[in-house]
Amino acid sequence: MTRCLELAKKGLGTTYPNPLVGSVIVHNDCIIGEGWHHKAGQAHAEVNAINSVLNKALLSEATLYVNLEPCSHFGKTPPCCDLLIDQQIPRVVIGSLDHNAKVNGAGIARLQAAGKEVVVGVLAAECAQLNRRFFTFHQKKRPYIILKWAQSADGFIAPLTKDERKPVWISSPLSRQLVHKWRSEEQAILVGTQTVIDDNPQLNVREWIGRNPIRVVLDQHTRIPKTSAIFNLEAETLVLSKNELDFSQKVATQIAEFLYHKNIQSVIIEGGRKTLQTFIDENCWDEARVFTGEMQFVEGIRAPHFQAAAFSEEKIDTDTLTIYYHDQEHPI
Repeated sequence: MTRCLELAKKGLGTTYPNPLVGSVIVHNDCIIGEGWHHKAGQAHAEVNAINSVLNKALLSEATLYVNLEPCSHFGKTPPCCDLLIDQQIPRVVIGSLDHNAKVNGAGIARLQAAGKEVVVGVLAAECAQLNRRFFTFHQKKRPYIILKWAQSADGFIAPLTKDERKPVWISSPLSRQLVHKWRSEEQAILVGTQTVIDDNPQLNVREWIGRNPIRVVLDQHTRIPKTSAIFNLEAETLVLSKNELDFSQKVATQIAEFLYHKNIQSVIIEGGRKTLQTFIDENCWDEARVFTGEMQFVEGIRAPHFQAAAFSEEKIDTDTLTIYYHDQEHPI
């Protein structure tokens, strides 16, 4: 199952709206096939694993491992359960259930009805953590929300004035490259009006290889200039104004609902203090990634007011990266 998770991670950022899935086929304690889901619309992990087996006659004596329950419905591809049954694979080991309403136990039931031995719950917590975006989307009816910011050693997110320097970098180049990698892994990125006006960000993955996220911008009074970089053709841009949101009500909750209906499973919030604090105050977040740099501003705009226990901490060049989860024991 550990190998299934390693394979599944290869699809991070490319499988939306599908989950991350890896599969391994074992015969007499030897791996004879493996595969993962590469992209929505393409073959699922189980299909790729079976196709990689050189001697298909061994399948009738093999065990197939997969980190997520095999699908039982027709989508862009046929049900994986039918393939496992047709190939006469006698034993299937599953990490976690698929909480998509179209599956949710139906795949396991179909395999059992066909006389297959099914084991469920192997490395269940690790499997759930890997697909936390997919599970949050289907269970909570909103995207998985990641807060990200950089703060100075004395707790400021920006200086009082930026003068001619736009933007003012707190984190190191290596940390900024890591952020671009993160962007390639999420479906969307969100910032507020003032961030666009002050910094004119591109919100792309120019320092990494991968897909640019959908850019979501809050602009209540349509103040953002049409010449801003976020309106270039590198990626799709969604502008949320007073026509889409009631800014006198819970804005973060409304944004989450809007993105859910746009079929967006994950969003990384990279806005300024006001935007970040809005999500924190509404308790509308799942994960926070905070860089603390070496510089000190003495005065400036304070980092968001945030109370949560750190899940992990590591050094990234000269910065300290701290990760928080909304529910530390059950991250999804």
